[in-house]
Amino acid sequence: MNTPVDTGFNDVVQLIVSARQKAVLAVNRALIDLYWQIGAVISKKIAAAEWGDGVVTQLAAHIAQTQPGLRGFTRPNLFRMRQFYEAYTGDAVVSPLVRQLPWTHNLIILSQSKGPQEREFYLRLTAQEKWSKRELERQFDAALFERAVLQPAKVSPLVTQMHPGAQQVFKDAYMVEFLALPDGHSEADLHRGLLGQLRTFLTELGRDFCFVGSEVPVQVGQRDFALDLLFFHRGLNCLVAIELKVGRFEPEYLGKLSFYLEALDRDVKKPHENPAIGVLLCASKDDEVVEYALSRSASPALIAQYQTHLPDKALLQAKLHEFYLMNAAGTEGEA
Repeated sequence: MNTPVDTGFNDVVQLIVSARQKAVLAVNRALIDLYWQIGAVISKKIAAAEWGDGVVTQLAAHIAQTQPGLRGFTRPNLFRMRQFYEAYTGDAVVSPLVRQLPWTHNLIILSQSKGPQEREFYLRLTAQEKWSKRELERQFDAALFERAVLQPAKVSPLVTQMHPGAQQVFKDAYMVEFLALPDGHSEADLHRGLLGQLRTFLTELGRDFCFVGSEVPVQVGQRDFALDLLFFHRGLNCLVAIELKVGRFEPEYLGKLSFYLEALDRDVKKPHENPAIGVLLCASKDDEVVEYALSRSASPALIAQYQTHLPDKALLQAKLHEFYLMNAAGTEGEA
C-alpha cells in the first residue's frame, strides 16, 4: 500500500526522534551528576582523613555485593570519579560543560590533558563539534591544542575586520592523514581523495562547514574558470573557497584566489550573506613569506597547509612548554 505524500507522518517521526534525543541527554546528565556526587563524597572524606585509599576498595566491593549486576563502580572508576570532581569543582565556567559530554569523552579529556587550559579547550570543542569518541582521540593524537596555541591561523587583516571570529574557525594546518596520500601525489590525487573522504574532511574543517561543490564553474567575461572546492560556513554566514596546491605557498597564488572571491561576491553570494573567504591549502609554507603576503592583501584570505601525517606530539608539547616558560619570564620582567 502506497503512503500518501502529505500524511504528516514525518512530523510524528520527528517528534519521536527529538524526544529520544532529549531522553538520552537527560540520562547522560543524570549519570554525570551521579559520578560528580560520588566523586565529591570520596574526595571530601579522604581530604578529612575519614577514609583512606583502602576504603575505596571496600566501597567498590560493597556496591558489587549490594547492587549485583550494577557495572561501572569498580575501584579504578571510583577513583576516576574523585579525580573528575577535583579537576572541575569550583570552576563555574567549565563544570557545566562536562554534563554535556558522555562519561567516556570526559575520561579521555581528563586523562590526556596536561592542565586546566587544555581540558577546557577540548571540553568546549567536543561539545561544539559533537565529536565521537574516536574523533576526540584523533584530535588528541593530532595535538590540536598545542597547534592552536603555537600556530594560530594565518589570516589577512580583512578577514579579521569582516569576520571577527574567523581566526577561531580556521586552522593553520589541516590533518589529512586519513587520505593515505603517497609521496609525490598530484593536485588531482589530493582533490579526489578529499572528495572520496568528504565526511571526514568536513569533520576536520568543523561542524559549521557545509559542502557546496567541487570544480565549481566561475565565468568571467568570455572565460571559464573552475574553483577547486566551495563550502558554506553557517556561523560566519559566508561562502568559503578552498584552492589546493601540492607545493609550497607562493605569493602569486593570492592573486588568483582574490579573483575567485570577487567573482563569488558579485555573481554567487546571496544578498543576506557576508563576503566570501578564501583558503589556500598548500603542502608547505614559509610563515614569514605568508606574513608578508597577507599583510597588504586586500582580500579576506588565509593560508594553511595540509599534513599527510600526524605531527610529533611530544615535540609540540615540548615547544608549548618552552612557550609558556618564555611568556612567564616576560610577564615577570614587566612586573
